[in-house]
Amino acid sequence: AAMGRASGKPAQFNKSRGAGGGCGVTLRAEDAERVDPDDFEAYCSELFQYLQTVENRLFSEGLHTLGAPPSRDHLVQYLSAFFGEDLPEAAVNAVADAGSGGVPAVRAKLDAMFRSASATSPFEAPLSAEQRAALDAKLERAVDIRALLQRNTEELDAVLRALAGEYVRPEAGGDLLRDGEGVLPTGRNIHALDPYRMPSAAARARGAEVATQILQAHADANNGALPETVAVNLWGLDAIKTKGESVGIVLELVGARPVTEGTGRVARFELVPLEELGRPRIDVLCNMSGIFRDSFQNVVELLDDLFQRAAAADEPPEMNFVRKHSSAMQAKGLENSGARLFSNPAGDYGSMVNERVGQGSWENGDELGDTWASRNAYSYGRGGERGRARPEVLQSLLGTCDRVVQEVDSVEYGLTDIQEYYANTGALRRAAETAQKASGRSGGVGCSIVEAYGKDTKPKELEEVLRLEYRSKLLNPRWAEAMVAQGSGGAYEVSQRMTAMVGWGATTGFAEDWVWQQSAETYALDPEMASKLRKANPQAYSNVLKRMLEAAGRGMWNADPSIINRLQELYAEIDDQLEGV
Repeated sequence: AAMGRASGKPAQFNKSRGAGGGCGVTLRAEDAERVDPDDFEAYCSELFQYLQTVENRLFSEGLHTLGAPPSRDHLVQYLSAFFGEDLPEAAVNAVADAGSGGVPAVRAKLDAMFRSASATSPFEAPLSAEQRAALDAKLERAVDIRALLQRNTEELDAVLRALAGEYVRPEAGGDLLRDGEGVLPTGRNIHALDPYRMPSAAARARGAEVATQILQAHADANNGALPETVAVNLWGLDAIKTKGESVGIVLELVGARPVTEGTGRVARFELVPLEELGRPRIDVLCNMSGIFRDSFQNVVELLDDLFQRAAAADEPPEMNFVRKHSSAMQAKGLENSGARLFSNPAGDYGSMVNERVGQGSWENGDELGDTWASRNAYSYGRGGERGRARPEVLQSLLGTCDRVVQEVDSVEYGLTDIQEYYANTGALRRAAETAQKASGRSGGVGCSIVEAYGKDTKPKELEEVLRLEYRSKLLNPRWAEAMVAQGSGGAYEVSQRMTAMVGWGATTGFAEDWVWQQSAETYALDPEMASKLRKANPQAYSNVLKRMLEAAGRGMWNADPSIINRLQELYAEIDDQLEGV
């Protein structure tokens, strides 16, 4: 538990870190009398809520085997995640146990279940016709989803047809939890969305809700002050899966809305009058992935048109931060001061930050921020704005940036699972912090993470999400055992997460001893686990040890010398094995 203690005063709980904090002081028995009872009760309540959050957090258990239908337990997990509290646990289990049976078979399973427990079946209680119809509809839907999930076996057939150049049935891609059963069965030639209708009405509404919460949370943490500039990452696959939620966030921050034609296509983004908006227009730095840049040129042009009009709007600078910053850049003689959409050079992809972290070719985090900035200094928009280098405009925007926003579109891959998040979100934040200091501003740069795959759109701070992910996945015995059971591929996934952990420490300074300590205890110092990793994938196991030693060497982990010595011994052993010594 995260606690602090001042000499001569009752021990106080560290409210700045909260129950989710990663470091603190262990409360000893002799300190019990010094703890204020009210503080202890409040902390226990906060801790209980946090443990519930960790317990209920979804994570991907192992890797998917192509063509393999879900097991009975996996069916229960899918259905429970999909229906939540809308379908009782007993009903979910009955659906999973009913084989290919429909609602009557499910009812029979439930009746047998409750008879064996000497209880009364909930279906025998008096239900109105409307209640019974609603219940039957949910059970029918659960049965349909079960049947669709069991058709995963069609994946291999589709692969063989594709390799033979034969027809593969098309289907809309998406996520079961977000988009519903329409994305099933798998094994289809998936397609995305019509880019000319992005954002969809639902994505626009959710994006607006997210943006409003981001602004409110920022104001609450900064004495009511709103951010002047917010950097929003626009990623292609994220936009496809959410149908443009990240674009909806941008529109709400600036204070704009889509104008559609009769066909439903978006014709332009119009500015909402300030009187209706009721707050200043927030300036937005849009950092586009290469896929977004190349796939949604129409959206890029519409956004560029919006920013140029916002920069030229006849509005007070204190109520229009786009105009305020654009005017300041014009005063410095910068061209296209309304440019707000940046990415890599045309035809190029990636920030190269993950390559530097992977190779260990960096000395401090500022270097990685500079690498990100040099790779993303190219402006896109209408006309000839197709990758024009505008590093001065980018640096000016970074200097006014108070917050970074990143959507996570899938439960399967989060911040700690792949290299792209720290290489873009983390490095962008570092670049903004560096530019902010250079411009003489202070206050730091916040980072809001939006987990867009569920119903809850409440943004979380970056550090909070990192702690949640490490606790619910990497350091979760259930996750670890499932991943290692996958053999070479699972060991590789563990290895990649160790590299990503170094990446987050490098770009954001996230360095909490408990994460590295428990990682070492789980994957290196446990003989059984270490043996499985070593046999399954010696190179991955070597990287796990290498990253732990690197973290200690770079000051990310204050490890006990005896642990470092043991890790060095293990690393030398696996190095000899790989070298054939």
